[in-house]
Amino acid sequence: MTRFQRWNRRLIGSLCSLAVVLGCYAEPEVAADLVLRGGKVVTVDSDVPNGEAIAMKGDTILAVGSDRDISAYIGRETEVIDLDGMLALPGFIESHGHFTGIGQAKTQLNLRDVANWDEVVAMVEAVVADAAGGELIQGRGWHQEKWDRTPQPNVDGLPTHHSLSAVSPENPVVLRHASGHASFANSRAMEISGITSNTPDPPGGEIVRDAAGEPIGAFRETAQRLLGPASAGAASPDPRRVIELANEEVLSKGITSFQDAGSGFETVDLLKQMIDDGSLGVRMWVMLRVSNEQLAERLPDYRIIGYGNNHLTVRAVKRSIDGALGPHGAWLLEPYDDLPASSGLNTSPIESVEETALLAVRHDFQLCVHAIGDRANREVLDIFEAAYSANPTRTDMRWRIEHAQHLHPDDIPRFGQLGVIASVQGVHCTSDAPYVLERLGSRRAEEGAYVWQKLMQTEAVVTNGTDAPVEDVDPIAGYYATVSRRLKDGSVFYPDQRMSREEALRSYTINGAYAAFEEDIKGTLTPGKLADVTVLSQDILTIPEDAIPATEVVYTIVGGRIVYSREAGLQ
Repeated sequence: MTRFQRWNRRLIGSLCSLAVVLGCYAEPEVAADLVLRGGKVVTVDSDVPNGEAIAMKGDTILAVGSDRDISAYIGRETEVIDLDGMLALPGFIESHGHFTGIGQAKTQLNLRDVANWDEVVAMVEAVVADAAGGELIQGRGWHQEKWDRTPQPNVDGLPTHHSLSAVSPENPVVLRHASGHASFANSRAMEISGITSNTPDPPGGEIVRDAAGEPIGAFRETAQRLLGPASAGAASPDPRRVIELANEEVLSKGITSFQDAGSGFETVDLLKQMIDDGSLGVRMWVMLRVSNEQLAERLPDYRIIGYGNNHLTVRAVKRSIDGALGPHGAWLLEPYDDLPASSGLNTSPIESVEETALLAVRHDFQLCVHAIGDRANREVLDIFEAAYSANPTRTDMRWRIEHAQHLHPDDIPRFGQLGVIASVQGVHCTSDAPYVLERLGSRRAEEGAYVWQKLMQTEAVVTNGTDAPVEDVDPIAGYYATVSRRLKDGSVFYPDQRMSREEALRSYTINGAYAAFEEDIKGTLTPGKLADVTVLSQDILTIPEDAIPATEVVYTIVGGRIVYSREAGLQ
């Protein structure tokens, strides 16, 4: 935009404002409550052209068009914001995250950016110095594959507990892996939990042991539950405060809708209370994650659609069938290249997930299953296909595989054929890529690792998210990873599977809405839909690729109300 164009636009705006003051023009027949103008408005709707301005009234969109078009909706009470060339998009939809996990992570040690095991030990030592005797020390975010050196001694690249136990002999310590699929404990935590060399591995889990058979402190998948006694009686953060912290975080990142990948009935009840009292700004779509027995008893009472002016929907059930690739928990068809004795872990019996599928069909819930390894994905597709075949009149079930990270080539077409939604996380690709080749080898990695283009070519719907707090909930980082697949060393991980910028934007907007049966009310800037808008400092569709990460969220608008601004923070 030229200097003259900016001056001319501001002059017109000033004259319009002066006219309002002087009462020189009639009030429009329909006056907007909020107008954004002077920018670039991308609708993500092929039937609604992009524009320069957008008008909103109440909680819905009135119109998108040129500045001149939208000036017809400006009345005396209309709030008008000049975007000065910035980008307005449909509000970002986080399609797979752990909402309370985001808030809880802010109350614990953040280990996401540590450089090595020694730094982890030092952080624990600093906290222990101020902790009460016997107080539980918790943290999350460590990832051994992202450290700058392998700890010594180690087992499968994992440290032993001795250095951690030395700095915290009296305080139990439990530190969760970034993925949430493993934990590390010190000797005191294991002692309280009654874990010894004689403790057997539970189904779907593993206690990592040294050559003498002694637990080193690492617990994979379901074995983490053995550490429950160490956490018993520990002070838990206030659940309302946890949700408040998560709400602040996601709104500041431009997220207007959050698809929560697994909560209990109590969390749903609390979300309803906070919506009622006005303390929850983001829109929530929740997958229930409870036992089959609880689902059978309570599922009919918890099918909630559009509660609180479309701020809460509960219409999905979450299960997990395997673990994560980082801790060697993803369930594979063939053994790991770097751990030939293991093909990963099946964390939930097939029969149990099949029972969940029956309950989901009976009560008209979507079924969302965590599957990362190729064996896990195949098993879930088999379960879905059997359920679909047994219910031929249900032609639009939209069941989802959460992650769908590593697929066998034979199973990729099944997503499109069955209409199974691939709920992926673009940022996992660039975060995990440095060790994917070690785990899978080049053949399996090329054939089926993060194969977004191959999935889309089957006409499968692909959504995007971050799996926060596994990764930062920031959609800009996720978008950049999705369009670049560029690693920290500058290399690009199988570039043919990158999404275009438009495809990546759809994965963060309308595709997420579709995956929640909400495409009629959100996901595009279409007149009549909810006025959920994110304003960015730069045009991520056109700026140089390496400039994308510097983009900032300037405004987050939910239902026509500014709930976050870069200048003022949370509103």
